[in-house]
Formats: sequence, structure tokens, C-alpha cells
Amino acid sequence: MTRVVCPGSFDPVTNGHLDIIERASFLFDEVVVVVLVNQSKSGLFPIERRIELIADATTELENVTIDSYSGLLVDYCAQNDVQAIVKGLRAVSDFDYELQMAQMNGNLTGIDTVFIPTSPDYTFIASSLVKEVAKHGGDVTGLVPKQVMNALDEVFGH
Repeated sequence: MTRVVCPGSFDPVTNGHLDIIERASFLFDEVVVVVLVNQSKSGLFPIERRIELIADATTELENVTIDSYSGLLVDYCAQNDVQAIVKGLRAVSDFDYELQMAQMNGNLTGIDTVFIPTSPDYTFIASSLVKEVAKHGGDVTGLVPKQVMNALDEVFGH
């Protein structure tokens, strides 16, 4: 059985994230979406809410589970019998950073990273941009699942 992780902050999960998660679910036996906890950052949504939103958006994907972790991703992989890390790439600029991370992770534990290019419809979507647009009352329809739109409306009072 091939178990992989799709890591990220997912604050909030976007349709771009879901594109990568869904495509990974077709390629691998089990996909664990890992919400990484960064103690030095406070996100818009608490970790538990991010997990709920991802779970709601992935209910149709039977081989996808959600977890959270605070620490090195490679340690999570070692502790949970994970064979590879799956990362989505939106642009060449993503590749520069992600390649360095993949090489560091591989050097630390030998774990492989699989890159999946984001579908063209989602290359411009970033959680930070979605939050900024939603904060100012902009329409994020098509950028995030409906439950995330509702959650953003609740936070920003729209």
C-alpha cells in the first residue's frame, strides 16, 4: 500500500489544493492531508476548523484522511509509514523553493517528493490571496468550496 502526504497550512483550503488532493487520490492508495502547525504564525482559522473544512470538501474521496502535525514533516512521515510527499506546483517560482525542500527532506530521511502541476484553472489561486479578496468583500466563488466561502463570510462578517 502506498501512503503519501499532502502537507500544507490550508488556511483556508482552496480549489487548487483540492485539485492536487483529488489527483493524488487517483495515483496512490492512501492520501493523508496533513495540516502543518506553525507555532510562530496565527492563521485565520484554527487548526480544528481547517481540518473540518478539508474533511467536508473531501468526503467523496474514500482514500483521503486528514491529520495535523507540529514538527518536521519527515518525522511525521517516519512515524506514520508514509512513502512520499506530494506537492502541487503552480509556477516555476514554486518549483525553486519546493525542490530545495524536497532535496532537504530526501537528505534527512530518504523520503521522495512527487510534484503534481496544478491544473491551469487554479494556477493563480493562493490561500493568502483568497483571504485578502474575501476580507474586502470580493467574490471568491470558484476559488474555494462553498463551505469555505461560508466560513470566510462568517469571519469577515459578510
